[in-house]
Amino acid sequence: MRQPSRYERWNRLLELVAERGHLEVSDAAQVLDVSEATIRRDLDQLAEQRMLTRTRGGATSSSQLAHELPLLYKLARHAPEKQRIGRAAAALIAGDATVALNGGTTTIEVARALITRGEYGDRSLPGGHGGGVSTAASLTVMTNALSVANELAIRPQVKLVVTGGVARPESSELIGPLATYVLNDLLFDWAILGVDGLDPVAGATAHHEGEASINRLMAQRAQRVAIVADSSKLGRRSFARVCDVDDIDVLVTDAAADAPAAVALSDKGIRVIVA
Repeated sequence: MRQPSRYERWNRLLELVAERGHLEVSDAAQVLDVSEATIRRDLDQLAEQRMLTRTRGGATSSSQLAHELPLLYKLARHAPEKQRIGRAAAALIAGDATVALNGGTTTIEVARALITRGEYGDRSLPGGHGGGVSTAASLTVMTNALSVANELAIRPQVKLVVTGGVARPESSELIGPLATYVLNDLLFDWAILGVDGLDPVAGATAHHEGEASINRLMAQRAQRVAIVADSSKLGRRSFARVCDVDDIDVLVTDAAADAPAAVALSDKGIRVIVA
């Protein structure tokens, strides 16, 4: 049986600590099928990075981990579902579009799907400067997420706009007055937003109030709003409101979505796409 890599062990340890609040070395070793010495080293290294707090015989969650794992360690969670969601959300975008994307592992997949679509490729016809006249549609993406910007910055077929602001290490999102200042002067065809919770009464919510504020402004500046959320987010409420259900046009989720939760959102007038 293949032993998990250090990355896989760290990812799983952070998930276990976040779920349980406290994790014993012996329990972790049994779950991951590795030695207790390996777990102790992993926990020590994670504690050095302030991702958890070491205790005698185990570890407890830090204040940030109680709500969210750093983005780096969430990339592998629900990965196939998020890739399908990303492709389905990207399919909503057509023509010379302007799109706002916030941060998160699902919106990263939306960005990746957008830049691989032929409509926004590097096609040309004979004539014009450089030997050709572009026939590709024009795509403008505005983001407050450094992770999304990193995916798009080297893509010549995309006009990339980044808000500016103060970066949160947990999510790589830029927040604060600078981000607000930029967003106030922009308009979008679509806002495609990842969220921490989506509930038919509470609407779309996020753990951090600063991120929720910027995400809410994105939604307000867009003609249409799509929420991209895997099934684990449905029926959940987080601390800060992003937008009401009445502001959401489309939900893109995965096939494991709870049917009553999806129906409740559909009954609110949201188009539910199962990827």
